[in-house]
Amino acid sequence: MALTGRTALLAALGSLPVGILAPSWTGMLAVNAPLSLAILCDYSLAAPVRTLQFTRSGDTTVRLGDGAEIQLTVTNPTRRRLRAHLRDAWPPSSWLTGTEQAASRHTLNIPAGERRRVTTLLRPTRRGDRRAERVTVRSYGPLGLAARQGNHHVPWTVRVLPPFTSRKHLPSRLARLRELDGRTSVLTRGEGTEFDSLRAYVPGDDTRSIDWRATARQSAVAIRTWRPERDRHILIVLDTGRTSAGRVGDVPRLDAAMDAALLLTALATRAGDRVDLLAHDRRTRAQVQGRAAGEVLSAMVTAMAPLEPELVETDARGLAATALASAPRRSLIVLLTSLDAAPVEEGLLPVLPRLTQRHTVLVASVADPHVEEMAGARGTVDAVYEAAAATQAQTQRRRTAEQLQRHGVVVVDATPDNLAPALADTYLALKAAGRL
Repeated sequence: MALTGRTALLAALGSLPVGILAPSWTGMLAVNAPLSLAILCDYSLAAPVRTLQFTRSGDTTVRLGDGAEIQLTVTNPTRRRLRAHLRDAWPPSSWLTGTEQAASRHTLNIPAGERRRVTTLLRPTRRGDRRAERVTVRSYGPLGLAARQGNHHVPWTVRVLPPFTSRKHLPSRLARLRELDGRTSVLTRGEGTEFDSLRAYVPGDDTRSIDWRATARQSAVAIRTWRPERDRHILIVLDTGRTSAGRVGDVPRLDAAMDAALLLTALATRAGDRVDLLAHDRRTRAQVQGRAAGEVLSAMVTAMAPLEPELVETDARGLAATALASAPRRSLIVLLTSLDAAPVEEGLLPVLPRLTQRHTVLVASVADPHVEEMAGARGTVDAVYEAAAATQAQTQRRRTAEQLQRHGVVVVDATPDNLAPALADTYLALKAAGRL
């Protein structure tokens, strides 16, 4: 039996004359027979909690930053009216700070044999799966003097997907892709290597594109047009080892890498290329392979959602072996990892020849904008020391990038806000140069 605040107040007021003889609440109630009888009657009239029935419905997925509505239907199969307070508990990261109490607590008034539905609004602050915990119900009697309380486990899972904030860069990159593909009204020559069609010569066209055989068969000079290669294979590799756990600003490096991977996937599928995903550290954490163009983006978002950085050193040899097994034909391998000197020199560089022998390799890394700010700091002794440390870090990072470039690797090093568009631009440049 749970006593309410109203009961405590009445007990205190009714027991003041005998408070010395009965200092505890139990003693007060013992010497206040009418109040004790009222509490027992009120408790007996409260609807039981254990026999209540619960069902859930609502959203099962939500993008990070958006809201999800979860409906909880409460059925009262008893013969008594249910007057209750209900708490629908979820992990703390399911709400913004300070909003949990208002979002998770509900008041119920359900007649006997009827049901009511309450809605809990989640607004998760982290990616991954959020699972419902327990539903706590406190059922009050008609007088509100006593209550029954119990818990129920009503399972439900909401998968919080990556936000894909770089989606805003997609229209401009698609416009560049259409121009590259020769589908705009602008008379530009595609830089790909696959023959597309013939058209009439326009002053300013490259004379190397003149098709002399076609020109001989007609009265006008004919020009060959080209389009970028299609149906190329792109393997995106996410390094989920310890270096991906570092935070740049408020964003983990892994989340910034995911955002860049999603923009590249959306762009490449529109360009007619096939995209696969591999997330690896010491073992494969997620893999998306062989999906159709219309399904690959949603499959990647779903696969990325539960990924978390692992605080272990990435096994570069295992990663390379898995990547080669996932890309048996010539492919573009996009490795989203760190440019820190030690992991690259000790792990990645020894296995690079196995990758570059058959594939085009692109390494993309998240740079810390705070390091650039530190490099420009002046005015105090501490600022000068910070600037020296930042400059040394930038120099080491450039040396690591140059080492990779000497092995034929294309390197993209950009801040979290710029990584996704920079990676997309590099992909378009490789496509225009016929390097895919």
